[in-house]
Amino acid sequence: MLRSLSLLLLLPLAAPAADLLVGAAQVDITPPVGTPMAGYYSVRAAEGTHDPLFTRALVIEQDGTKVALVALDLIHTTFGMTKDARKLIEAETKIPGANVMLFASHAHTGPTLSEPGTYAAATGGGSKLAKDYIAELPKKIAEAVAKADAARKPAKVLRGIGKEEGLAFNRRFHMTDGTVGWNPGKLNPKVLKPAGPVDPAVQVVQFVTTDKESKVIATYVNFSMHADTAGGLHFSADYMGVLAEALAKVHGEQAVTIFGLGCCGDVNHINVNSAKPQKGHAEASRIGGRLAGEVLRVLDNAQPVEVGRLVVSSATVEMELPKVTDAELDLAYGVVKQVMDEKKPAPKFLDQVQAFKAVDVRERLGKPLPSEVQVISLGDELAWVSLPGEIFTDLGLQIKDGSPFKQTMLNELANGSVGYVPTKLAYSQGNYEVISARCAEGSGEKLVAEAAKQLRARFKK
Repeated sequence: MLRSLSLLLLLPLAAPAADLLVGAAQVDITPPVGTPMAGYYSVRAAEGTHDPLFTRALVIEQDGTKVALVALDLIHTTFGMTKDARKLIEAETKIPGANVMLFASHAHTGPTLSEPGTYAAATGGGSKLAKDYIAELPKKIAEAVAKADAARKPAKVLRGIGKEEGLAFNRRFHMTDGTVGWNPGKLNPKVLKPAGPVDPAVQVVQFVTTDKESKVIATYVNFSMHADTAGGLHFSADYMGVLAEALAKVHGEQAVTIFGLGCCGDVNHINVNSAKPQKGHAEASRIGGRLAGEVLRVLDNAQPVEVGRLVVSSATVEMELPKVTDAELDLAYGVVKQVMDEKKPAPKFLDQVQAFKAVDVRERLGKPLPSEVQVISLGDELAWVSLPGEIFTDLGLQIKDGSPFKQTMLNELANGSVGYVPTKLAYSQGNYEVISARCAEGSGEKLVAEAAKQLRARFKK
């Protein structure tokens, strides 16, 4: 069910376009040592920093309309963070809050974010360090956008799509016993075949100054694979940080890499058909290095973009909640209590997943999850779509396949997060992502329909 719909500056694409102005900037958002780390069902205090975390902002202005795309080296975005950052950005730059798209890389070596919910509280989100961090974060996001806005210069745009196969793997598998397994382990003889697709596309959009120096302002890169590679107790941007560092060495320190995580709720970097270990910073470097190589290959043959009107739209999709029985809730409270008691052994992993889901869902008192779908497009070639959770890859492929744009890029974990969003088929198969999902079956298909509606609206006469 749609609660709101706004379409801003929907002008004919054939109208003559003014010069494009583009600026980019980055701000360090690394938390202090001791801040709880995100991504797991336990409290992990950071012992140091391997490489810094950043918020990176790209501001685009076309014919008086400005937008900001903001990437964050974080596990996800929260609704509170999005609201506060948009308010500050609008006050400082006059960029309308509705024209700001914030999206996270899903780095599991970033901080736990303080937000409502039992799971966040149980993993360190209630600590003073976590609360202080989230309180200051919107200011740093706004600072990055303000710097990018002040750095705007006339720019031209190049685009291209490459492919990097052999990095991403679907982590759900049909097993010999008829079930669908999740992360079944390397060389498991019970694995038959993947239960879903991957998206190997490496999408690249580069913004370059129009003067004789032709300096790179920013490079936007989109790829669909979980960021849970580095591990450990030191803050790290994971493979996305390696990618950004590699491209900066080629394009110059002034060039900012904006990484958008495509739909990969059921995809990670683990190749179950190989016995080779795949964890740690060496693995993150391997992945980031390979992606950087593919980005540079794409740029060797990148096509100039014919600049057209800059259009922003968004809609809120009301996602229904899954059913949780009273018996399930009673059991869940017991499991959560056991998890939070350090003297007791941890419950089974999937029991924890189910428990935290049940409690979080019941705490919403039946209120649907408001989920923003936002589309920013430039002319009839480029479109960025934001989705608010860990979206299954097949759903993302449906949006891309049905888009009328030459290049459609999906940023998940954007403008707030609702957790996992599986396909209808996955709900019938079960296992981790489905057990964890805070949204009911069919929610992902609603997001697909809304994204398609906004994308097609640009081309209606």
